[in-house]
Amino acid sequence: MTQKFMGMLGLAMRAGKLALGEGKGADAVRDGKAALLLLATDTARNTEKRFLNMTQFYQVPVLRPGDRAELGAAIGKDAAVVLAVTDAGFAEQLQKL
Repeated sequence: MTQKFMGMLGLAMRAGKLALGEGKGADAVRDGKAALLLLATDTARNTEKRFLNMTQFYQVPVLRPGDRAELGAAIGKDAAVVLAVTDAGFAEQLQKL
């Protein structure tokens, strides 16, 4: 995960454009609010399968930028497994990076 990617993710967090955690992430995908889903590379298999199936069904792109510690550090938390980006502009920029 590059510094620019981490910076953009932190900016999205400060702007309130992320749904954090499995519950809020799943709700954002189902409600059509998620423009991008970020999934940690060390996600449990059941969680990974559930979210990959869900994002495929709802046609939400998925990125696997790093492990839970890296994702958490980018947003100022200890760990983060599932992050749903709810802003199309941030989602586009993160996909480019």
